[in-house]
Amino acid sequence: MTVIEGWENFYVIVGSSAGALIGLQFVVITLIAGRPITPGTALAGGAFATPSVIHFGVVLLLSAIASAPWDEIIIVTILWGIVGLSGVAYIVVVARRMRIQSAYRPVFEDWLFHVLLPLAAYAILAISAFAAQYYTRPALFLVGAAALVLLIVGIHNAWDAITYQVFVRSRQDG
Repeated sequence: MTVIEGWENFYVIVGSSAGALIGLQFVVITLIAGRPITPGTALAGGAFATPSVIHFGVVLLLSAIASAPWDEIIIVTILWGIVGLSGVAYIVVVARRMRIQSAYRPVFEDWLFHVLLPLAAYAILAISAFAAQYYTRPALFLVGAAALVLLIVGIHNAWDAITYQVFVRSRQDG
C-alpha cells in the first residue's frame, strides 16, 4: 500500500467538483457576454473572474496528479511544488491586476478571497511538497487542505462575481 492510497475518494470528489464548476463558469460568461462593456471591464475580468477558473483548474490538476498511478511520491511532490510556486507567482499578478483595474474598488473581503487565502493555499502547497519527503502523511493533509481552500475560494469568488453582475451591473445597465 502506498502512502497516497486512501485519498482516491477525496480527489474524485474535489476534482469532479472543480471540473463541473469550470463548466458552469463558461456557461455564466457566455450568458453575460452580450452585456455592454464599461471602461476597465477587461482588466476587472482578469482580476476577478479568471482567477476562479484558474483555482478550479489547479484543484482539477492536483486531483489528477494525486490520482495517477505513480511508483514514487517524489514525482508527485515535485509537481505539487511547481504548482504551488506557480500559484504564488500568479497571485502576485492577480494582486497587481486588482490594484490597476478601475471598474470596481476592492474591499477587504475581495483582498482576502482573491489574494490572501489563495496565496496561503499555494504557499502551503509549495511547502508541503518539500515537507513530504520527511513527513509524508501530514503533507498529504496539507495538500488536501490547500485543494479545499482553492475550491472554496473559487466558489466564493464565482458567486461574488455573479451576484455583482446580477444585482449591481444589471441595475447600472438598465
